[in-house]
Amino acid sequence: MTAATMEEHRQADTAPRPELHTMTRIHLRPIASPMPLGFFAVAIASAVTSSLQLGLIDGAYRQAVALTVFSAFLLQLVVAILAFGARDVIAATLMGVFAGAWLSFGLVTAFDAPGARHVMGVLNLTFTVFAALMASVARPKKALWAVLLVATPRYFVAGLGGVTGFEWLTHIAGVLGVLLALVAVYAAYALMVEELRGRDVLPIGRSGPVKHAMTAELADQLHGLERQAGIRRTL
Repeated sequence: MTAATMEEHRQADTAPRPELHTMTRIHLRPIASPMPLGFFAVAIASAVTSSLQLGLIDGAYRQAVALTVFSAFLLQLVVAILAFGARDVIAATLMGVFAGAWLSFGLVTAFDAPGARHVMGVLNLTFTVFAALMASVARPKKALWAVLLVATPRYFVAGLGGVTGFEWLTHIAGVLGVLLALVAVYAAYALMVEELRGRDVLPIGRSGPVKHAMTAELADQLHGLERQAGIRRTL
């Protein structure tokens, strides 16, 4: 076999085959939005931890708080997995990292690890950077963006309190944590009512491509599907 013949066979093997488009089927499975569950988990865990920071729960009960917050880790992990399946990388990433933060807090607090306050302070400061970066890309998702706008200063102040040891910073973080819980409850309730009614009832403020995704036809929703993760060859 000549080199030219071998090259022709190679090109024939690697050339696109139009018939594959008619043979390929991509199955999509509609799911209920997991975001209300994720926001409610944020609200409940934030309310409990803020109560500890504000002194509403005695410091002697820190382990009980840690075990309570562990449920938020499990719930938000489930939400992250479902959000990845729903092709929403922003929501999935946020909920996944939130789940990791709750798990870290729960384990460090439950086992009363040496240097826990300082280490959690560094973790919270690092989480602040993550939350700020997420907020910079999540603006079209106004409900999620509002949660991040409160979460960013909350974790920043908590981080400073942990690193410096100033109790007054911890109290401010507790106040911001209560505010975070309220914003998350509103976001969860608004999204849940929207799912139930099939339309906006409480203001959520979607804009840009996020708003278009709620009103576009099926063909528009599937545009570019072949280039999404799980279908294209590489991430």
